[in-house]
Amino acid sequence: MKYQEILAEFNLDSEPVSCESFGNGLINKTFLVTTKSGKRYVLQRVNEEAFKDVPALMENISGVTDYLEKKAKEEGTAAHVIAPVNTKDGSTFVKSDGYYRVSTFVENSISIEEPESDEDFYECAVAFGTFISDLSDYPAETLHDTIPNFHNTRDRYRIFHEALDNAKADPDRAGRVEEAKDEIAFALERESEAGILQEMREKCELPTRVTHNDTKLNNVLLDADTRKLLYIIDLDTVMPGLSLYDYGDCVRFGASTSSEDEKDLSKIKCDMHLFEVFTRGFVAACKDLTKSEKELLPLGAKIITLELAVRFLTDYLDGDRYFATKYDNHNLVRARAKLALVRDMEEKWDEMNSIVRKISQ
Repeated sequence: MKYQEILAEFNLDSEPVSCESFGNGLINKTFLVTTKSGKRYVLQRVNEEAFKDVPALMENISGVTDYLEKKAKEEGTAAHVIAPVNTKDGSTFVKSDGYYRVSTFVENSISIEEPESDEDFYECAVAFGTFISDLSDYPAETLHDTIPNFHNTRDRYRIFHEALDNAKADPDRAGRVEEAKDEIAFALERESEAGILQEMREKCELPTRVTHNDTKLNNVLLDADTRKLLYIIDLDTVMPGLSLYDYGDCVRFGASTSSEDEKDLSKIKCDMHLFEVFTRGFVAACKDLTKSEKELLPLGAKIITLELAVRFLTDYLDGDRYFATKYDNHNLVRARAKLALVRDMEEKWDEMNSIVRKISQ
């Protein structure tokens, strides 16, 4: 189906006159649409390989955005989310050769790939903390798991063990086991600790909340002039989860002193100043965090970093089937970088906990 035919199904303000490839997202195909009036929209084809049940995903998004818009209207505040543009028959997507959806393009906004200032990082912390706080009364159990067991670290280790056993039995991949033996040992030594948060969730010792689950800095739109929060975007992974994972994922990305695939491990540190900046913003915005959630914030950062390292190791042992790679041992390099960050967090453990206690008082 041509894009003109797809766009004709949506309630745009006027006729579309252009549709061009847009952005650098790795999952969905994204296009910038301009209508005859000059208004701009974002058209996306949702990746069905990554998201097996797109109608359920869209039901999550519309449920959360409708709730936040209604709440904001009642309280006279901003919703900070972008609701999908409906089709003419009231749906949130069009099914043709794939699933397509449309949202309004936010003018005069920016997203950043890494903190450009303390203020930027603080604002991103406020964004994700506000998102969780504003949805604290939303029934998380009604949301679909768009990616089952996405942050179930124990299940990630189960898959890791399977990949390790399969690689040992495969002559073509046995060399990878030997090459990664130190990293494998490091990860396995921490397997018990890695499952703590999931166990606490299952015992209801930590609250299951509506969480974003992909808290990269570029999923926050800031006002281009004031650098203040406008919107939180990319709600595809919104589902039931733990606040500690949303917090930790942004810390492990934004407070790291190096790139995601840095080969020089001596460059990889968790910047304690940035850790404190983000923690202050997150705790200030997420006002109803429990005592346990606050106390375990450092563990959230450590476990989510370890989880990602295990995922990279798993894919390396499995022959690089999931993550796109640029060279033969790219996933191993990524895993080493994440494990180096875990090691640095462990060395700074007392300092991290001291910062959290000071902020939480």
